Amino acid sequence: MSAGGGTRAILAALAANAGIAVAKFVGFLITGSSSMLAEAVHSIADTSNQGLLLLGQRSSRRRATREHPFGFGRERYFYSFVVALLLFTLGSVFALYEGIHKVEHPEPLTSPLVAVGILVVAFGLETYSFVTAMGESRKIKGDVSWWGFIRQSRTPELPVVLLEDTGALFGLVFALIGVGLSELTGNPVWDGIGTIMIGALLGVIAIILIVEMKSLLIGEGATDVQLDDIVAELTGGDVERVIHIRTQYLGPEELLVAAKLALAPNLELSQVARAIDDAEARVRAKVPVVRLIYLEPDLDRQTA
Repeated sequence: MSAGGGTRAILAALAANAGIAVAKFVGFLITGSSSMLAEAVHSIADTSNQGLLLLGQRSSRRRATREHPFGFGRERYFYSFVVALLLFTLGSVFALYEGIHKVEHPEPLTSPLVAVGILVVAFGLETYSFVTAMGESRKIKGDVSWWGFIRQSRTPELPVVLLEDTGALFGLVFALIGVGLSELTGNPVWDGIGTIMIGALLGVIAIILIVEMKSLLIGEGATDVQLDDIVAELTGGDVERVIHIRTQYLGPEELLVAAKLALAPNLELSQVARAIDDAEARVRAKVPVVRLIYLEPDLDRQTA
């Protein structure tokens, strides 16, 4: 993924959520709706999250140091993991608490039409953010499903924004249902139920993100397609086969490859060096995300 695509999606989400958060808080102060309050806190959390994603992108560009010789690419994974935790704590836990409180102690809404109007405007802004994230994601998604893209992507920002926006859109629908049923039935308990639904939804999304970002933070290897391409490109010329190989993403756009190669017997040192250089060149041409390659030559003992 180009950093530019992820940045465009983040900025679109940041602008949308900042404006929405202000509108929702105004709506809560006017109506007293717990669904509106939960959505306002959700939007503040999302706005903070986009700021953290931008911070992660910036800090990941720092040059490698003696203490961190492989650079700071995983900063983007770290900040995405923090985003998932914030979505769970500020979004899900708060909404569940507020919803349960309003179910146990319901309070009538004032000016519910104001809440509905704000939620409809927010839905339009969130849709803009979601469509932007979808458009940027399609450029790198390939043929995999959207769920597969979220599970397999080694770049954290777009899956995070996609899931955040999905949660925001469904959350707005739940808030509209809660406010609408409270007004139609005259029973403000529905507003609390809508808030609980928002909290449960955000909890599920946050857990998915926590699991995926934790996996990236610990260290994931090349995808199956990438690994097949790397092995295929390493083999050729004086390289007879790949004895074993290990890969790991040091950052979203930096893949480390370490492999032991079986070379043809009786090669001179210059021929060994040339075979290794050629193998590296083939891999870099086929899989540009491969930035660091460590290859160890050996004899093919299966045929020796």
